[in-house]
Amino acid sequence: MDEAMDAYSSVVTTVAAALQPCVLSVLVRSRRGTGAGSAVAFTEDGFLVTSAHVVEGVSGGGVISAEGEEAPFDVVGADRLSDLAVLRTRAGLTPPATLGDADRLRVGQLVVAVGNPLGLAGSVTAGVVSALGRSLPVRTTRGAHSIDDVIQTDAALNPGNSGGALADAAASVVGISTAVAGIGLGLAVPVNATTRRILSELIATGGVRRAWLGIGGVTVALPPPLAERLGRRTGLLASEVVPGSPAAYAGLYIGDIVIASGDVPVRTPQDLQRLMLGTAVGSRFPVTVFRRGALVDVVVTLAELVV
Repeated sequence: MDEAMDAYSSVVTTVAAALQPCVLSVLVRSRRGTGAGSAVAFTEDGFLVTSAHVVEGVSGGGVISAEGEEAPFDVVGADRLSDLAVLRTRAGLTPPATLGDADRLRVGQLVVAVGNPLGLAGSVTAGVVSALGRSLPVRTTRGAHSIDDVIQTDAALNPGNSGGALADAAASVVGISTAVAGIGLGLAVPVNATTRRILSELIATGGVRRAWLGIGGVTVALPPPLAERLGRRTGLLASEVVPGSPAAYAGLYIGDIVIASGDVPVRTPQDLQRLMLGTAVGSRFPVTVFRRGALVDVVVTLAELVV
């Protein structure tokens, strides 16, 4: 038992030592008052990633490094639909963390949360991945949206930990802490290929453009003959088609089961949302649906999702 605890403690202390210098405290002031959170350095030249809600409504503020050094920051860009924001502070203030890949996480895997809440440098908690693929609802002017593939962990997230790092045993950042959903329940936005694309767009343009289809849906089981033919068991049932949306104009209907876009299978609402991020606004978007016992191909001209 002692050996097991020593091994566990060794992992946590190693991760903490590697990441504490990379995580800063974020202090903001706005018309709503003062606020605080954490941020993770991810480049050598001063770019930081944090939660969008930490810096919502502000253009800048201050950061405090783990060494207690203070510096101003500017908000480079923020994306409320992923709850991610990029800040920029003085180059060399803190070393960058290594970004990992949350798509490789497994339920039960050890994770370590490192934050810098309210200037309390190096707040560290540890736990396991409790669940993967969770969704956080977000409202837009077009209706409901969700943050995809959120990581659920039982690692305690202290006040001010939003924007801090969730890391694996190799000290690679696999998530950005975003919310405390209840006792023993913390949530983090995954760091993966989609996240990297969002960060790149925020640095380049200050925002993220997404296409909009205009359907809401739930995962359903496919009829057995269709499932056998496709080699998979589920599709996305269109439970809502927004009036006046690209989907409505193209002839998609409530009750259609979306099974693919081109060669890309669609099983969940998150599958469609990921396609919207990587598809140009105004482009022609092929959708294959199962309707009244037949496969139907529909081509939708996508509009822009307005937050």
